[in-house]
Amino acid sequence: MLNLQRSFFALVLLIGVVCFSQQKIALQNLYDGTFRAERLDQIHSMKDGHHYTVLNFDRNTRSSSLDQYTYQDLQKVKTIVSSLELDEIPWFSAYYFSHDESKILLETNRTPIYRHSKKAVYYVYDIATKNLISVSQDPIQEPSFSPDGSKVAYVHNRNLFIKDLQSGTLTQVTNDGNDYIINGITDWVYEEEFSFVRSFHWNSSGSHLAFLRFDESDVPVFSMDLYGEKLYQTQQVFRYPKAGENNSVVSLHVYDLNQKKTNNIALKNAYYIPRMQFTNDANLLSVQTLNRHQNDLRLLYVDVQNGSVKEVLRESDEAYVDVHDNLTFLNDHSFIWSSESDGFNHLYHYSKQGKLINQITNGKWEVTDYYGYDSNSQRIFYQSVECGSIYRDVYSISINGSDKQQLSNLLGTHQAAFSANFSVYINTYSTAITPPIYSLNSSTDGTQLLTIKANRSLSEVAQRFGWQPKEFSTLNVNGESLNMWMLRPADFDPSKKYPVLMFQYSGPGSQNVADQWYDSYNSWHQMLVQQGYIVACVDGRGTGFKGAAFKKSTYLNLVKLETEDQIEAAKQLRDLPYIDENRIGIWGWSFGGHMATNCLLKGNAVFSMAIAVAPVTSWRFYDTIYTERFMRTPQENPTGYDDNSPLNYPELLKGKFLLVHGSGDDNVHVQNTMRMVEGLVQANKDFEWMIYPDRNHGIYGGNTRLHLFTKMTKFINDNL
Repeated sequence: MLNLQRSFFALVLLIGVVCFSQQKIALQNLYDGTFRAERLDQIHSMKDGHHYTVLNFDRNTRSSSLDQYTYQDLQKVKTIVSSLELDEIPWFSAYYFSHDESKILLETNRTPIYRHSKKAVYYVYDIATKNLISVSQDPIQEPSFSPDGSKVAYVHNRNLFIKDLQSGTLTQVTNDGNDYIINGITDWVYEEEFSFVRSFHWNSSGSHLAFLRFDESDVPVFSMDLYGEKLYQTQQVFRYPKAGENNSVVSLHVYDLNQKKTNNIALKNAYYIPRMQFTNDANLLSVQTLNRHQNDLRLLYVDVQNGSVKEVLRESDEAYVDVHDNLTFLNDHSFIWSSESDGFNHLYHYSKQGKLINQITNGKWEVTDYYGYDSNSQRIFYQSVECGSIYRDVYSISINGSDKQQLSNLLGTHQAAFSANFSVYINTYSTAITPPIYSLNSSTDGTQLLTIKANRSLSEVAQRFGWQPKEFSTLNVNGESLNMWMLRPADFDPSKKYPVLMFQYSGPGSQNVADQWYDSYNSWHQMLVQQGYIVACVDGRGTGFKGAAFKKSTYLNLVKLETEDQIEAAKQLRDLPYIDENRIGIWGWSFGGHMATNCLLKGNAVFSMAIAVAPVTSWRFYDTIYTERFMRTPQENPTGYDDNSPLNYPELLKGKFLLVHGSGDDNVHVQNTMRMVEGLVQANKDFEWMIYPDRNHGIYGGNTRLHLFTKMTKFINDNL
């Protein structure tokens, strides 16, 4: 039934393509909103489980409002607060409720720092009294309500503060924040690789505040020139630990609000502290630690009253152990944990003492998202790839592992956002040819109750422009069955010869071959298909959602097996009767840029062209946490770093090569491209390159993306 439904939609789309005169896609269409999907604004489910809130913006009045809706009919109930009512705030960009939802932190004047971090000015709005209190006149970071909503903790100038909202008293918890000491927020590499910024947490009674302290004294300094518009350029200077270099020394501390005293917690084997959170016991803090190789993870309990530490759970692996956010403490103090210990990512139930109660999910498939636990029904809600690694479905299951129920019933990708009481959820459904459809569904059996947004206009636009469906298949490559999609022109003629552009990312645990709607590069690929190219994508070894062994097969030799897989896949495509064997290209961004470069050099008998955007060209240049997780240090594994670095064999270049980077890339430094350029020059190789001044890893801003993809399109047309 599922395949019939999917096939029917594909048929409808293809009929639409035939019925409409195909409109040509222009590069401007990629950035003028022509193919932009309607999205459901980020919502907050209120504690009653019957209402949710949405932050809305009015372009006419240039104002923002926080509005409350009901799940029952998705209708607006009231406006909780509007910036039009507030003299101090012309508009606010984010909001955060106190635990009892009586107060709201309103964010304004936001300034981004790195990928996740920002500074902003914050106010506390009291819903009952409509009073507005300034948290600080200065831009601050990561404010957080105390559990009773009477205080706000935040970081300013790398020090931790607590403001009492009733008395206005400001307590400075730390005083040593400076150029190399950070309290309460993470350093660059933690933010980028462990994906969090706020590193302080309240306990449930509000009596203690646990926080991390980062000592960057021995971390090497990295600097970038920012050219701007003034007479002289400036420099952005920050501490960035490249593979094998010193990391911050991270320590754990607990501030006692009653005694106004900070206790230092001694932790063993805690090279990294990637996660911490309080349990349901106000005196018990859970802390996760990792060794430098990231293959020995320990869950610890810290008693904040006496500072004692107890190891509760330990996981080790020959390669590495992934850090996750699925740890959930239940009312009986047991906890839910996810792990790849049986070879696939699954959910487990442990007692408070760390004794395994039972494995909740089981099978040769992966849990891909954990949505939460409903204490009333004692059921867990999760997303998985049980229907196949390119699909996503939503399930519920009893905590004892019985009575599993599939809530989604259409083949494709389903993502869920549950109400606070788990009675309903907002489902986002899409396929490669179906833009996101948002609906309200019952958590009991998945029944669709209401359609919220269906993106019908975008479906019509895609039909009018003759978008082609992705053809999913598998390739037998180097002893593995690899997932692939292919896009072919609408007037495809098997008796003709077509050029092929391969796209990939290939990083550990990633996925680009999935039956879901992609905004990022999909419309550009469709434009190339209109122009007569075949576009294909293959997820090789090391990519995700096919088990730990498949993902970790590239350990210690990043891009080696991945490159071999792309070259072999290209050879198999070359053997197809309708592929021009002399016109096969490949492109990618970041890790994918490294891959594109490597494929063109090592696969010079197959690939005639490559585009590498913001590529790593040597893992020696990348950060400690990411690189050493997969490679260990350069001192331990020099051949793993060097044997697959294109810096060491630029003389292999035969085809056409375009190299692109932003000079303000704080993540993959432009050093990677500059060293590649020097290597190619000294090898006397002809190539093209483009540097975008002051642009970061995303290379965007103004007309930058339009310029970039115009250049890439021209390069493909000239050389493929």
